[in-house]
Amino acid sequence: MAPLASLAVLVLSLQTAASTPPAVAPPSAVTATAVRAVVPPVIDGRDDDAVWRLAPVISSFRQFRPVEDAEPSFRTETKVAYDARNFYVFIRAFDPHPDSILKLLARRDIRTASDQLKIIVDSYHDRRTGYEFAVNPAGVKRDYAVYDDGNEDDAWDAVWEAGTQVDSLGWTAEFRIPLSQMRYTPGPTNTFGFGVWRDIDRYTERVSWPLYRVTRPGLMSQLGEVTGLDGLAAPRRIEVTPYVVTKNVPPDGGGFDRSQKVDAGADIKYGLTSNITIDATVNPDFGQIEADPSVLNLSAYETFFQERRPFFIEGTGIFQFGVNCSIVNCSGEGLFYSRRVGHASRILGAAKVTGRLPSGLTLGLLDAVTNNATALGQTVEPTTNYAAFRAQQDFRKGESGIGVMVTAVNRGVDQWTENVLRKSAYVGAFNFRHRFAGGHYQLTGSVDMSHVAGTPAAIARTQRSSVHFYQRPDGALAYDSTRTSLSGDAEEVLFQRTSGFIRFETSYLRRSPGFEVNDFGFLRRADQQSWSTWAAMNFTKPAFIFQQGFWNFNWWQFWTTAGLPTERAANTNAHFQLNNRWWVHFGGTIGQLGGAFSDREARGGPAIRVDPYVAPWGGIEGDARRPIIPSLWFNYFRGDGGRSTSINVNPSVDLRVSTRFRASLGLSVSHDVNDWQFHGIVTDSGTGTVHYTFAHLDQKTASLSFRLDYTASPTLTIQAYASPFVSKGPFSNVRELANPRADRYQDRFQTYAAAPGLVNFKAFNSNLVLRWEYRPGSTLFVVWSQGRVDDSDLDVTRSTPRDFRRLFDQHPENTFLVKVSYWLSR
Repeated sequence: MAPLASLAVLVLSLQTAASTPPAVAPPSAVTATAVRAVVPPVIDGRDDDAVWRLAPVISSFRQFRPVEDAEPSFRTETKVAYDARNFYVFIRAFDPHPDSILKLLARRDIRTASDQLKIIVDSYHDRRTGYEFAVNPAGVKRDYAVYDDGNEDDAWDAVWEAGTQVDSLGWTAEFRIPLSQMRYTPGPTNTFGFGVWRDIDRYTERVSWPLYRVTRPGLMSQLGEVTGLDGLAAPRRIEVTPYVVTKNVPPDGGGFDRSQKVDAGADIKYGLTSNITIDATVNPDFGQIEADPSVLNLSAYETFFQERRPFFIEGTGIFQFGVNCSIVNCSGEGLFYSRRVGHASRILGAAKVTGRLPSGLTLGLLDAVTNNATALGQTVEPTTNYAAFRAQQDFRKGESGIGVMVTAVNRGVDQWTENVLRKSAYVGAFNFRHRFAGGHYQLTGSVDMSHVAGTPAAIARTQRSSVHFYQRPDGALAYDSTRTSLSGDAEEVLFQRTSGFIRFETSYLRRSPGFEVNDFGFLRRADQQSWSTWAAMNFTKPAFIFQQGFWNFNWWQFWTTAGLPTERAANTNAHFQLNNRWWVHFGGTIGQLGGAFSDREARGGPAIRVDPYVAPWGGIEGDARRPIIPSLWFNYFRGDGGRSTSINVNPSVDLRVSTRFRASLGLSVSHDVNDWQFHGIVTDSGTGTVHYTFAHLDQKTASLSFRLDYTASPTLTIQAYASPFVSKGPFSNVRELANPRADRYQDRFQTYAAAPGLVNFKAFNSNLVLRWEYRPGSTLFVVWSQGRVDDSDLDVTRSTPRDFRRLFDQHPENTFLVKVSYWLSR
């Protein structure tokens, strides 16, 4: 890992070189004035402090939901103050019926069906980034970091205070935001971007100052500003959160023995300046994080899982660099996928430097080191260094920008890993964006380059992977088992209309056969080019029977870089919120039109002609204001001339038993019939003939998801989560490829003598977490996690309820831990 001192020198030298003054808001921006607090106000939700008698009132609020630029139902007033180290806001939300104000308890960062007051602060005043601080009448706090003019990072947690009161006039909220929790460019005087939102939940009404227009793109670019912030401190802040954890865990090989482990580590946040921060973690522990959902993946592609670890989630927006991502199709692919770090080994330490310079240059630098992991005396994951650098320069007050990203992965491979894992992987990329015509249109694009290196065996393994499949016998790619490196590139250009009743996007995306970013990124496949077009009608005003609605129309088509068509599809989908506040969703896709081929189903074998399919779906969601919130979703698929079908039904219900109890129960049931599920590759020992086999799979899957939250107070919660999963089915009618590109389905396969087999997988994941924030920024966790797996069952005829019972007969893997952290700051 690069020393933190070196990172600091790099960032400070860049900051010194930047001399362009910060952007100035246009003259038409709505402006408020902050007053200096001689005596800090007491944060209790009351306006009896001296500073609130002096601060000017902001009262020109307008409604933006359900009707844009309408008169609000109730009046709202806001006042702003500050001192050398804090930013204060007081909001009075008038309501003639205080007993009707919705105020539900929940744990921090959970949005309930409650009224809410939220302040939005663009402390850089760059019209692109900032922070949101929200509170409901019960005192439940939520906060977000905002990037790219509206994308929210909900993992960001600041240390701040809010006090609320419900009285005869309505309700109030008083905020104290330490300036150390925000980033800004120090000077004799500062101007922040600023906005206030109010939710009146029983009317599903939203009001704001200044008016937020849903028909325009962006959030931070629509803020007003607050002036008069004179003499703000430029703190070199430091925050240290050490932790101690004790775990009672099962041994690596299973069994009934237990071992007790005590560990310690720390999270560190240090402000190099008021706008550049170092975040570091030493020997992190994420035992309180919820387990991933169980899946049975029978496809050629890797499963994408959301990042849940706080260190990597917070501030991740800076490092986002999408690949193969348009409005029509986007599935998490990109150059930065932090789950690669520590996925099979322990993280020794990680650090990141993030911030924004006065010139409008946003910086992100991350470095992490993982320890080697072993099993049965052999290395399975060597010591590895991960590094990423991201820089973005804004122009035209954030309306245009360019950026670069560089990632590097270096592994200390040894005799057990050098032929399996790549020794090094490097990626360099450039992107741009440009809004024009008053911000109504946007052009974006990127160019990426990748290079991986390793032993011939490791690079041969890369070529044969499902991302590339160089070995396809009918493909245009040259498989070379002697190569020691592989390089590739990707290009994207997207053109959008971002506002108005009709919005659209058209895009062209391409990835060369050798493009490889999976050491630090996530990519399902290379060797692809695509053209996609989307258009949508946006009904933002109440009409007839609905409050709002969106109707989308999509067309996309994919080819390999050699021109083999792999998909042509059309889709429409609509989403309407009715006047009773229920949501109705419906849509459907027709795909594999006009002669398309799958070059991935044979796992490196020849491309196979595919037949058209239809896939309708729909769903309804209940009124979120009610104690019982039901929802129901269904998906249907029919392809291969009716030989393959799929149906999925997913009912769920959210229950609000009281203001302290909240529960949800979801069921997902699927019946999937795939007439040509991949079955395996068989090579004859005598002749060397290769057989690509497929079989008819009749698969049934069922899973339950249960959650229960008890909120004793906004700082003390108990959360329970449990999810059993069963997926099983028999194979039959084993066949091999005969004439894979034949027009007639039955001519593509021929009988192959092989035992059909079956799939049968069961898993159970659960955890129980007590979380107590016993002082601001300091937390106690008590966690019990349990997992069960059954992957040896040969009976696929048993009923699903009996499968669940068998699952709970399996030996459990229990983990108990107590983790205490303590926040120190100066």
